[in-house]
Amino acid sequence: MKITIRDIAEAAGVSTTTVSQILNNKGSRFSEETRAKVMETVKKFNYQPDFFAQNMITKKSKTIGMIVPDVTDFFFSKLIEGVEAYLNSFGYMMLLCNTSHDKLLEEKYFEELLRRSVEGIIIATPNMLNDTITKHPKVQGKKVPLLLMDLGKNPRNEGKLLVEEYQGVYDATKYLIDNGHRTIAFLREVGDYYQLSERITGFLNCLEDYGIEEDDRLIESSPLDIQGGYQGANRLLEKNIPFTALVCTNDQMAIGAYQAITEAGLKVPDDISVIGFDGLEITRYMSPALTTVYQPIYDVGYTAGEFIIGAIEKPASKIPNKTFPTKLLIRDSVKQLTD
Repeated sequence: MKITIRDIAEAAGVSTTTVSQILNNKGSRFSEETRAKVMETVKKFNYQPDFFAQNMITKKSKTIGMIVPDVTDFFFSKLIEGVEAYLNSFGYMMLLCNTSHDKLLEEKYFEELLRRSVEGIIIATPNMLNDTITKHPKVQGKKVPLLLMDLGKNPRNEGKLLVEEYQGVYDATKYLIDNGHRTIAFLREVGDYYQLSERITGFLNCLEDYGIEEDDRLIESSPLDIQGGYQGANRLLEKNIPFTALVCTNDQMAIGAYQAITEAGLKVPDDISVIGFDGLEITRYMSPALTTVYQPIYDVGYTAGEFIIGAIEKPASKIPNKTFPTKLLIRDSVKQLTD
């Protein structure tokens, strides 16, 4: 038998309104004795408030919508984990939507989330969003705060969560140069997916600063996943242009590159040194362990959760901007070359 708020009220000898207000922290006018009696009865009957009935009273769903392009991607799974950790600590739940890289589905999910009365929406997207999202009346009026995780692609002056990607790749390239490498290849993103221009720019600027001539033949574009890294590395190797090191735009590409290098009868790092980007936990267990640029993915997600809750509680305030540092994690995938 399901216990109702009416049952709690009768057992405690108070009205249903009194129980409701005390449970929703609106019972300041009641005595401590009354409050204690209600809470003791709630505990005795192990009463769990009906969420939807409570929502009708408080007008709060305690739910955040999050839209991501790929829930199976290691990066986004860690990002989601960070967001959810913060939300759960404040009693919020997440309604997660996976677009599978479909921009039209991204727009559909946005509308669906609004219909489900979420209090805020986080969108991790590689896309330029159209006005149906960014200029929606509920977003413009801040009735439903919107936080974008898009590397700053969509223009705005608040709510930018950025990572020092340029410096991260610059430091990685410098590390290779310091270890004697002069012919360095690069695997970058392809198509209209996340435009990680800061990463290729950091690589090219570092080469220029150290007097190394850029060789376009040693730059390949490929999807930002394991298969993309495998295929891109294979294309580089098939050119028969010698290179001693490879910088990958993300760790998943580096995983694929390892396989391509091995299949070519070569070894990491004896023949080709490899550096990734992201600092995914799995890279510690690669053989050899991958040297990679760590970015605090979990912390970025956690901060996104913090900022969206802040925007809900103080809709008149601007959502802060924040930039996160990167760090080169030196492991075993880079060989020092001797002159």
